[in-house]
Amino acid sequence: MTGTRTAAVTGATGFLGTHLCQRLLEDGWDVRGLSRPTSDRGPLEEEPIDWYVGDLFDGGTLRSLVDGTDAVFHLAGVGLWSADPGTVERVNRDGTAALLEACRDRDAGRLVFTSTAGTRRPTGGDEFADETDVAEPIGAYQTSKAAAERLVDRYAATDGDAVTVHPTSVFGPGDGTFTAQLLAMALEPTMPAHLPGGLSIVGVSDVVDGLIAASEAGGRGEHYILGGENLTYDRAVSRIADEVGGSPARIRVPATAIRAAGPVAEAAGSVAGVHVFPFNRRMARLATERLFYTSRKAHEELGYEYDPLETHLPAAMEWYRRAYR
Repeated sequence: MTGTRTAAVTGATGFLGTHLCQRLLEDGWDVRGLSRPTSDRGPLEEEPIDWYVGDLFDGGTLRSLVDGTDAVFHLAGVGLWSADPGTVERVNRDGTAALLEACRDRDAGRLVFTSTAGTRRPTGGDEFADETDVAEPIGAYQTSKAAAERLVDRYAATDGDAVTVHPTSVFGPGDGTFTAQLLAMALEPTMPAHLPGGLSIVGVSDVVDGLIAASEAGGRGEHYILGGENLTYDRAVSRIADEVGGSPARIRVPATAIRAAGPVAEAAGSVAGVHVFPFNRRMARLATERLFYTSRKAHEELGYEYDPLETHLPAAMEWYRRAYR
């Protein structure tokens, strides 16, 4: 591809958005970022990004943001860590609808929508889920993302070019939720307990690779899981501890306790002193399962690859020690 490409990024100041913007700039893209007036731009403050100040419900700002772009990366959204269920659904579903409307009204490039692997789950006794394993959403976050996926699919079918990616549990520097908690379970003697179950852990740099590959090579209207290694929690924290000389959590919070208690916060809090946002009973059961995924489709169609957990540890550890030690 010749000439300078232009990308618009919603959620630019977030964990994944920051890493994506930095990679796009390194690769020679012109980058436009959507930023709320109160957002902390962090390491992007000194970068040559063209900032559009507003939010997903500022139609004029959105139309200017996407006009004349080669790609629109839609990462903006909120989770239950930071907002109530009503806000989560409004931002993730209705905010996506507003962005799609802006893309219809202007000369926008391919939309790459970042959803979640949580809208897919292993079914029928399969160990790994793929893109076809559409699951009934559990909780406001999954419900809102599933609704947004349907909007993007409809847009791709009738109005414009779009593709959806589904990262699994993203690990890397700058993530104060999953990454910080996983490292704490592997490093801190005061964190003796880990959750049962398992998950697919993928480095943030690998997800960024997948996002860019989806913008360039993904099929219109297609979905791609961007996953990593499938690990039980105890295996993940042991490998981190072995690599960096930590003190891994050795007590498993009993699955029966989590399921019986309903809110995971009660179970984790009583065993490990961990503050976790409230889950309903179905979410508590989900937290005890092995949520493993395959990225075969992304590998075959996008050339997607991922590195083992240890490859991503140096950068994550450097950040963690600065932020928490």
